[in-house]
Amino acid sequence: MSFQEHYVEADGFRIRYLEAGQGEPLVFFHGGGGVHLSKMHDMLAAKRRIIAFEVPGFGDSPVNTRTQSMAELATTMGAAVAALGIDKFAVMGISFGGKLALWTTILHPEKITAAVLIAPAAIRPENAVPPSSPAEMRAIMYAHPERIPAGPPPNPEAMKKNMGFAMRIIGPGRDTEMEARMADTKVPVLVLMGTADRLIPPAMGRHYREKLPDCHVVMVYDAAHAVDTDRPEACFAVVDDFLMRQGKFVVSNENGVIFP
Repeated sequence: MSFQEHYVEADGFRIRYLEAGQGEPLVFFHGGGGVHLSKMHDMLAAKRRIIAFEVPGFGDSPVNTRTQSMAELATTMGAAVAALGIDKFAVMGISFGGKLALWTTILHPEKITAAVLIAPAAIRPENAVPPSSPAEMRAIMYAHPERIPAGPPPNPEAMKKNMGFAMRIIGPGRDTEMEARMADTKVPVLVLMGTADRLIPPAMGRHYREKLPDCHVVMVYDAAHAVDTDRPEACFAVVDDFLMRQGKFVVSNENGVIFP
């Protein structure tokens, strides 16, 4: 599926986004490294309209010194979706984008039909030590680096800018305001955790199940932090079924072992 580049003006920012597909809208928020689309996104775009935003402060956008919190960023991204004329949508985010998707759901529950959080960084281990080098980060991110889509190597300066902004506003590992507001969030939520994730261990998934009234947690076997890159077909199967059937998605229509 070919994603096309566009821009939208919202909340005082010029925001880049990639779009493909038709049908029900699914808004995607990227991780701390910036916009990276996987085979999972291509598969989802064959069935619905995918809008992958580049958060202000990432990529080629100017340094974002204005935004001070994830909640504030969620307000900006909500304005960006509204500027596209979209009233109702599903939201999906990975890692940094998972916390952004959760805050968007908390702030705009009347607009969100469903939320998908992939290896979300909303609730993180306390006193976690970040990777000390790009090589260590790559080793932690991927269980199957051979599955990384081909493309130019990441720009070190851009990566430094991306991660600097992400670390500045992501907030503490346990965000008490966010967690308190999760209890009132009635939107159906799917949390996907990689069984081999060493950055945000899969055990963190239980917190979402405990704090969100309508939450399903699925462990994706043989996937590290970049769950959708390591296991794109498995992610697609679960996410697509959840978006279609939500609470009933755990009941399979097929026999056999699913993506062993």
